Amino acid sequence: MSARYDAIVVGGGLAGVAAAVAVAKAGLNTLHLAPKGPPDRRTSALMGPSVDYLRSAGLIDRPADIGHPLTQIRIIDATDRLIRAPETLFDSSDAGLPAFGWNFPNIKLLEAFETARSRLANLETREVALSGIERTTDSWQLTLADGELVEAPLVVGSDGKKSLVRVATDFRAREHGFTQAALVCDLELARPLGGASVEFHYEQGPFTLVPAGGSRANLVWIDDREVLKAAQAAGPEGLRTTFLAKSQRLFGDIQLLTPAHMFLLSTLTVQRAGMNGIVLAGEAAHAFPPIGAQGLNLGLRDVADLAAALAAADRSQPSWAIAVSEDYSRRRADDLERTGGMVDTLFRSLLSDYLPAQALRAGGLWALRLLPPLRKQAFGLGMGER
Repeated sequence: MSARYDAIVVGGGLAGVAAAVAVAKAGLNTLHLAPKGPPDRRTSALMGPSVDYLRSAGLIDRPADIGHPLTQIRIIDATDRLIRAPETLFDSSDAGLPAFGWNFPNIKLLEAFETARSRLANLETREVALSGIERTTDSWQLTLADGELVEAPLVVGSDGKKSLVRVATDFRAREHGFTQAALVCDLELARPLGGASVEFHYEQGPFTLVPAGGSRANLVWIDDREVLKAAQAAGPEGLRTTFLAKSQRLFGDIQLLTPAHMFLLSTLTVQRAGMNGIVLAGEAAHAFPPIGAQGLNLGLRDVADLAAALAAADRSQPSWAIAVSEDYSRRRADDLERTGGMVDTLFRSLLSDYLPAQALRAGGLWALRLLPPLRKQAFGLGMGER
């Protein structure tokens, strides 16, 4: 006999824990499969609507306790191209906001989410991986890595880009790999960023410094993976020299606070995010390069729409879980298509050597700089307002 639940959530990352909390708060007897991974030393820039959701869902209390406000976005075209964009500064006050959002260390964010999870009596968490999933007459039966069988009519797959839930349940996905990668680490700057996220746009991608409080900054450097490998191989002093050049010494001396880690870049999109009692959330449904701060913001919008679909469901019906997955898929369709298209277009425009593409990008930044109504519309799109 297999243990039976109303819902099973697979995945122990930020989106997975948030989804487990949302499902349990909807009143479902929930099992969360959350195998422990290595500490995620990256940070997440969460926009205002995402932070509002975290607070309303009880996942965090005061953003200032664990994060740093993002009040400005500064873009500097550092390429040697014939057509270059103007330096552009976006200020949250232009949108009537105290801040665009907050920059959070993922470790602290996960601790806050897990604290919220621990308060829910109808939510059981096991640090065990999924090894298989198959359909029964009215449910999904999951085989765990320890050999135990569990089942539920609703399964939420939030188990990352290589999602076993997605692959084993025949969701169709499009994937594309890039020659670029991202290098991340924490830095100490001689001159602090304040609340400004500063993006230096180079031919192979941006070199971005995100404020992390005081004179600390989180670096996200996107470039050809061979360039990043060579930079890493030069050691801490070689990296420091490279960072000084890439930042144009605008912030004085730079010291490395953490080792530099490199991540390969790719995109992943699914044709639909839910069907037949299966829901995909977070990177199981979508993955993008770290451009425009959309990754976890999009994942949290997945969770918010899952909560809405559960609230609207009639669980007295035998096929309620299938109805939830189909409703969720409808709710997510426009946002996934719009955001995926925006991030892909932006990333490819940064890399393009095609002169008309460069002209369009430069012209677009000029327009955003000079036209307040267009700038306000761009703020809303970037922040994920719906």
